[in-house]
Amino acid sequence: MSDSVRVVVVDDEPMVCRFLRTILGSADDIEVVGEAHDGAAGVEAVQRHRPDVVLMDLRMPGVDGLTAIERIGEIADPPAVVVLTTFDADQYVLRALRAGAVGFLVKSTPPEDLIGLVRVASEGHTVLSAAAARRLVTASVDSHSARDRAAALVESLTEREAEVLACLGEGLSNAQIAARLYLSEATIKGYVSRMLDKLGCANRTQAGLIAHDAGVVNP
Repeated sequence: MSDSVRVVVVDDEPMVCRFLRTILGSADDIEVVGEAHDGAAGVEAVQRHRPDVVLMDLRMPGVDGLTAIERIGEIADPPAVVVLTTFDADQYVLRALRAGAVGFLVKSTPPEDLIGLVRVASEGHTVLSAAAARRLVTASVDSHSARDRAAALVESLTEREAEVLACLGEGLSNAQIAARLYLSEATIKGYVSRMLDKLGCANRTQAGLIAHDAGVVNP
């Protein structure tokens, strides 16, 4: 199991944790190394087990999921955090993504899809469809201020970086962006890294949300 994806599950419903442990445990390359039932215990589990991926519920008693995501983001080399939610247009989800979560999974996600999405998250990719991102950004209560902030940030990018940002907003991988822009994958990786620094983003998901806020994503 040395090359397995290590996962910590955080949800205040023991039944949900048990379900996720059973589903993920059926995959040879995924290992659930810990679980917690509130945000504070979730942060402790991350520090103790050093997982690759955390599945995080948002609404929990005590320390909620959003606060836990912020605390996990302060840990050196933090894991990818994927939000567990009941509704994909939840305002709380948008706040979690801005706080550093790499995406979200609706709790009704089919078991056969869940395993693949955890693998995707472990590889540093966004677990978020472009359509879902658009719904979340449209629903944002602070969309006007977010638009202004995003537009100002995009102005700091070169034309090529802005093109790459738009592709991130569509949820494209580096390989897909390279094919679209006729550049090497290594070149795209360099653009993404520099762009994240300029935008002050912790991950591709945050950059993708800025792309939507700024209106640079193709409809």
